[in-house]
Amino acid sequence: MNFGIIAAGEGSRLKKENAGISKPLLKVNGIPLIERLFTIAENNGAESINCIVNEESEDVHEYIKNRNFKVPFNFIIKSTPSSLHSFFALAPLLKGKPFCVTTVDSIFNEDEFKMFLNNSKNINNFDGVLAVTDFIDDEKPLCVEVNYNMKIISFHDEAANHKYATGGIYYFKSDIFPMMEKVLNNNVMRLRNFLKQLLIKGYQLKAYPFSKMIDVDHLKDLAAAEEFLNSLTVAGN
Repeated sequence: MNFGIIAAGEGSRLKKENAGISKPLLKVNGIPLIERLFTIAENNGAESINCIVNEESEDVHEYIKNRNFKVPFNFIIKSTPSSLHSFFALAPLLKGKPFCVTTVDSIFNEDEFKMFLNNSKNINNFDGVLAVTDFIDDEKPLCVEVNYNMKIISFHDEAANHKYATGGIYYFKSDIFPMMEKVLNNNVMRLRNFLKQLLIKGYQLKAYPFSKMIDVDHLKDLAAAEEFLNSLTVAGN
């Protein structure tokens, strides 16, 4: 399994809050967001780690340059107009075998991530598995409707009447990149709209529930993320 990290966003909301550093380097319990994902990938059988960061985040470039990786690491420095374009930029590094991709700002329980990977690797008849959560605090969540065995039936941009929302972790067994290229050529700009197109074109997607996932979009989210991770440590004891 190859592992991809999308870290090319502008972090515009954090800039307005004078965060002072690029989003991937914001720390939760003293660990930068991007470092947490690097470590999780190395600890969970990644054959390679592949990361895209925008051109402006020179502090992130420097951080990565000085890190020693335990597995092959590929780094793309490119500013893109959307997360979907960032995802597609990783295509040459991910295609050809199953892969997992996560956004840099997703905080989750690593034990649940291990179970997510094991489940995703072992299921048949599905093209992809999406991490979902019933803890919906995103400003613009992408909600999912599922059937009795967690097969995704539809996506929705409104939280009302929908139990789950996507959490920024995706596992794909099938080669989705030719379809992604077609969608991009039709000027589709958002990852959520690509996911909707996958369903329309007959791809089989499954949802895997996490107890809680937090997107770090604002400085206040750092405290919520730390509280969540600290609660896991206490529970583990």
